[in-house]
Amino acid sequence: MGPGDRLRIMLTGDEGSVSGTYVVARDGSISLPGLPAVPVAGLDEAGAREALAHALVAARIARADGAFLDIRFIEHAGVSVGVAGAVFDPGQVMVGARAAEERVGQKEGPAFGDVNPGRTVSGALRAAGGLRPDADAQVIYVARGDRWARLDLLAMMAGGRADDIALQAGDRIYVPSTGCFDPRLMHPGALTTPGIRVYMSNLTRPAASNASSAIGKDTTSLPYGTRMLQALVTMNCVGGSAINSGRRGVLISRNPMTGQSMVIQRAVEDLVRDADRDAWDPYLMPGDALACYDSRMSNFQDVVSMVGSAAGIATTAIVVRQATN
Repeated sequence: MGPGDRLRIMLTGDEGSVSGTYVVARDGSISLPGLPAVPVAGLDEAGAREALAHALVAARIARADGAFLDIRFIEHAGVSVGVAGAVFDPGQVMVGARAAEERVGQKEGPAFGDVNPGRTVSGALRAAGGLRPDADAQVIYVARGDRWARLDLLAMMAGGRADDIALQAGDRIYVPSTGCFDPRLMHPGALTTPGIRVYMSNLTRPAASNASSAIGKDTTSLPYGTRMLQALVTMNCVGGSAINSGRRGVLISRNPMTGQSMVIQRAVEDLVRDADRDAWDPYLMPGDALACYDSRMSNFQDVVSMVGSAAGIATTAIVVRQATN
């Protein structure tokens, strides 16, 4: 049990003064009418029943003459846990939280028992941005108080089974880094984020046509594991007439292991021809920026167009001046 969990407590012979639905308080206790708060955090149903029964007997609300108290889980609430190490967004994360309409007993009526699939180690890793490509998915540490466990969750990335344990409030997770890139972690999965946000720019004439050239929010949300060439295709930087054959793609990224920024430039046509060279076509990381630069011929065409527009304005001014004279 932990803070936010909902329980149904039933006392034999009680007419509603004690029996009812209770929520475990933030400090991990339950407050029954006429009793001081009773700590139940970290206990199962049997342990909580024993602690509450002892308090009821001590307060002379019930007699110690048998099984007079029944406790049933209704809902496991979300919990806050800490995640550190080789994840994209380390820190405190909330796992297993549910919207009001998804809570147990809201639609189906009185219900007992609950499984919260989001309150697991894999859920916490996804909430922390997912594993980085250098993470050691075979050695993940989970600490609870002064105890700890070591988990191997790599099989989950291939759809296999692993010991994905349930979490309690205050648990701590640490993911070590191997210091090496692991391609097995470069796709959406049980331990990684499903998608990433990438900043894109593909504006031929930034001053004149931002609205028509802007890239929509759905385009910049790419699946995790997307490569540079795939993103360039998404932002309409590949293909077209021969005048655009000299386009270049520039990737501004940050090394997830060292935090150091780096800039990678590739000729679009070279990427297309060498699409089978994975080392030449880097993966995109969350928060990367990608820009597409036009060919020299396209830029020359823009200059000619600008000069032509300026010449038209000058001609109009001459005509107006002659008319006024």
